[in-house]
Amino acid sequence: MTNTSSSYDTIIIGAGAAGMMCAIYAGAAGGKVLVIEHTKAPGEKIRISGGGRCNFTNIHTGPQNFLSENLHFAKSALKRYTQQDFIDFVASHGIAYHEKTLGQLFCDGSAKEIIAMLVTEMDKVGAELLLETSVEAITRIEKGFQLRLAGKKAGYRSTSLTCRNLVIASGGKSIPKMGATGFGYQIARQFDLAITETRAGLVPLVFPDDIKEQCKALAGVSAEASLSYGRTRFKEALLFTHRGLSGPSVLQISSYWREGHPLKVALLPDEDLFTALRTRRAENGRRDIATVLADLMPKRLATYMIGLADVSGNIADFSDKRLQALVECLSDWQIKPVGTEGYRTAEVTLGGVSTDDLNSKTMQARHVAGLYFIGEVVDVTGWLGGYNFQWAWSSGWAAGTAIAEHR
Repeated sequence: MTNTSSSYDTIIIGAGAAGMMCAIYAGAAGGKVLVIEHTKAPGEKIRISGGGRCNFTNIHTGPQNFLSENLHFAKSALKRYTQQDFIDFVASHGIAYHEKTLGQLFCDGSAKEIIAMLVTEMDKVGAELLLETSVEAITRIEKGFQLRLAGKKAGYRSTSLTCRNLVIASGGKSIPKMGATGFGYQIARQFDLAITETRAGLVPLVFPDDIKEQCKALAGVSAEASLSYGRTRFKEALLFTHRGLSGPSVLQISSYWREGHPLKVALLPDEDLFTALRTRRAENGRRDIATVLADLMPKRLATYMIGLADVSGNIADFSDKRLQALVECLSDWQIKPVGTEGYRTAEVTLGGVSTDDLNSKTMQARHVAGLYFIGEVVDVTGWLGGYNFQWAWSSGWAAGTAIAEHR
């Protein structure tokens, strides 16, 4: 690209899941589309997701799987472009996939297949991709927007572009080492759109120093658990780390938890612990209570919980009342994290551009014609398990389709 001005029907800032999806549909009616990305490659979060296999959607996706100040906002896009629509899209490209727990769909091969699919579809509609390029300024002009760019590409230092439609698909603040910034929020504020409070979501929790020291021996231990915060509850694996807690159940509850409040942990929620302990007492009462508990959970965790309950001795010495008290300790363990690991390890950003200022059908700003916000930058955040990708596909489709229809 040279130092001359160019005009586009649509410019999309951000070559992630939502941005590329939008480009495919915005360009379907023949519109001239450009996608600008400040990193070296498109779809970097897609590439690293799902352990490199991309948990690209969830068969159970519905509005109930999302957080937002307006829980109804996501319904339109999710209903009109569903998880089955994207599954069919993936299948049409011959990408093999499989279902894991709780409806999560992953590529059999590599997440790079999803990126290649999106890039291929962009090429089909003639959408251009400009990498290693930053947007330094955006100005409202009579027939749309003017962008001033700067980048590392050979042959130019800065370029002025104009467009009729501008789509912000720049994501949130999560995983800054992948290039995440608060750019999208800056643009929203520039055009007087409100921002709902942002914070790290789907993120490990951190213990205060005293508990961290006590739990040091548990680092690396995993167990099935149910975590509750208020009326919200998730039942999946829990993982102890050297800093606190991680694992699916912890990441899920982290999006709801607020600092200063405790969490309730129920270990082995699918196990009838009282019956299991009574049975073992009847079978061999001479066994130590810690050894018996280690039959049911990892040994290091059993040892820790016995110490927390402050009990010892052979299981024969435990009456039903004492066994029940131990079970209550295991099923109602109150933990008060001191915070989260923050955006450094967060999978998503909670909050974002207020849905009050966006049209739920088109994703266009209500008071700024031609300006759209899609994907993670919007105040719509999914649960762990492919839901956030589905929001990217659905919101990108909604904006891209609306742009194509009004071309």
